[in-house]
Amino acid sequence: MTANSIMDVHLVSDATGETNHQLVRACLAQFENLHAQEHVWTLVRTAAHIEKILASVADNPGPVLFTLLDPVMRKQLEEGCWNLQVPCLSILDPVTETLSSYLGVTVARTRPGSQHELDKAYFDRIEAMNYTISHDDGQMVESLHEADIILVGVSRTSKTPTSLYLANRGYKTANIPMVPKIDLPVELFTAKDAFIVGLTNDPNRLIQIRQSRILMLNQTEQTDYIDIEYVKQEVQAARRLFRKHAWPEIDVTRRSIEETAAAVLQKYQRRLEQAATT
Repeated sequence: MTANSIMDVHLVSDATGETNHQLVRACLAQFENLHAQEHVWTLVRTAAHIEKILASVADNPGPVLFTLLDPVMRKQLEEGCWNLQVPCLSILDPVTETLSSYLGVTVARTRPGSQHELDKAYFDRIEAMNYTISHDDGQMVESLHEADIILVGVSRTSKTPTSLYLANRGYKTANIPMVPKIDLPVELFTAKDAFIVGLTNDPNRLIQIRQSRILMLNQTEQTDYIDIEYVKQEVQAARRLFRKHAWPEIDVTRRSIEETAAAVLQKYQRRLEQAATT
């Protein structure tokens, strides 16, 4: 394949397809200048559906990556891809087979989508999401003490999307904006059980993000919000506050939301381990 190649890839799942999607995106990101045209097939549970997928593969040849538990449908898909001479791979098999060999147990073939069953972890995640949404951008500070994690930072330091990502992992996450000339809520400093993390960003990068935000809102007037000296003072004041209260600080300048969340959880886990040894 050449630079700027376009490749068709078929993602087949008997459930929501989330596992397929996340893994394939991570793998495709390793190939520069490759653009993938994704054909997503979810809730695949009949032979007729498999035939429809194979017809699409014939029209748009490309690798088929699947998560199917039913052995009959797996065989139908694999044989169909063999006849079409396109690669076909069950993305979970290498991992489950490795674990099975190590543990010395047979892999249990469960119902499609069983990882999404309505168990306690599922309802905990929903509760965390509800909490996080209601505690976005400094709301409902009277119940900050119920948070697992609190993110603090100046405007446009990815507090909201990082909070939502953490909530999807099951952590009740609140976020508090630092606004010049406005005091932070006293409840922030009395939330003793919550893990508080300061988020910061390079001032120049902050200005770029804020300018984009202003353009999106169709605002044209000049404000301190995008003045470089003013923004530098904001960032410095935030860092002084983080140091004063010994809150761990994460610079989000070169981090994706996922990377920021991973860094937060790494520090959160370290705190739990330290607490367990004292």
